[in-house]
Amino acid sequence: MHFLTKKHINRRAILRGAGTALALPLLESMLPAASLAAEMTPKSRLACIYIAHGAVMKNWMPATDGTGFEFTPTLKSLEPFRDQLNIISDMTLPFAYGTDASAGANHARSSSVWLTCAQPGTGPSPLSLDQVAAAAIGQDTPMPSLELSLESGSSISYLTPDSPLPMEINPQVVFERLFGDGSTAEERAARQDLKSSLLDSVTESIGKMERTLPAADRIRLERYLEDVREIERRLALVASSPVSDLEVPDKPVGVPARFTDHAKLMFDLLVLAWQAEITRVSTFMVAREISNTVYSESGINDPFHNLSHHSEVPSNIEKLSTLNAFHTRSTIAYFLDKLRNTPDGNGTLLDHSMVLYGSGMSNSNQHDHDPLPLLLAGGASGRLAGGRHIRAGEGTPMSNLLYSMLDKLDVPVDGFGDSTALLTL
Repeated sequence: MHFLTKKHINRRAILRGAGTALALPLLESMLPAASLAAEMTPKSRLACIYIAHGAVMKNWMPATDGTGFEFTPTLKSLEPFRDQLNIISDMTLPFAYGTDASAGANHARSSSVWLTCAQPGTGPSPLSLDQVAAAAIGQDTPMPSLELSLESGSSISYLTPDSPLPMEINPQVVFERLFGDGSTAEERAARQDLKSSLLDSVTESIGKMERTLPAADRIRLERYLEDVREIERRLALVASSPVSDLEVPDKPVGVPARFTDHAKLMFDLLVLAWQAEITRVSTFMVAREISNTVYSESGINDPFHNLSHHSEVPSNIEKLSTLNAFHTRSTIAYFLDKLRNTPDGNGTLLDHSMVLYGSGMSNSNQHDHDPLPLLLAGGASGRLAGGRHIRAGEGTPMSNLLYSMLDKLDVPVDGFGDSTALLTL
């Protein structure tokens, strides 16, 4: 086989075409024989996925601790990932309470301090968790971090507590950031003249590379290229849609009208970015706080924020719980399934990732910030066990969890935010 020789493809090899630069997934041929075993376990990836307005906790939190717990209605769609999933209970987010009692400020703090665990404008942690990780494990990738969202107007990623990073909602823009669309006017014109996809523009390069690859690498490369092609096809369909801009005039070209289509496309792009190690660190907002989006695909037609203030009316609580389960099923469950089915080195992307999912709010009707709905998925390249409902102890700061996540990523820190100790993971 090719990788048994002294010759190998550079790990950062790319295929170039008119205005494009297509990064490649990890192939055995990129590794010299002497280091194959060690390097086929890539560095871990990190994603922090935020959902607004908390959750109906009785339908989120399992009734029993430890292993063997029964999945609750909200998390039922995650049961296939039990072995690589931990539900973390008892976490609190003290700085989300703040001193401003207004409803809007309370919501805004829920997301803004979720990954900083610091009072806005002050505090010992000037960076959000993702940016601390990016400084340590993202500096040798083309993009140290990638910030994505399904709604505009908010962020969970901070360079300082007062400097949020913009989050991109348009999959077309994300695709072009990952793979390029011409760095000069001449390149962009050449690409336009081709009237073809990114893959069409690098067909010659693909053919040359495939002739040098062993069978296993050809299969892995072909699967990756098929995924890129499928995303291009879906982006083209969105761009040609005649209805989305009529409903929302300021919606950017490339944003699907249906929530599930938008979510899947953005998660698929994130998987490609991880697969090619364009980035290892990502944040993702499913919805912003005070969002009144109507998720008709869930069967619930109440605006999200309005429904989150359910006034303890049982029928409203049931609707919110149904919406919570829909979000879980159409976002994190979809993402984990993609990761589990994407080869990566000597395992899968799920084996080599750590995914945090949850909210900075608990009971949204009361604007509570404990106990938070949180879960942690993935194997973190062998550093993280799964299959557990972990009770941290009432009142444990969420920063203890974030501190422990950095430890699992081998990021050298002495603490994080208002942390008091490492959480046993």
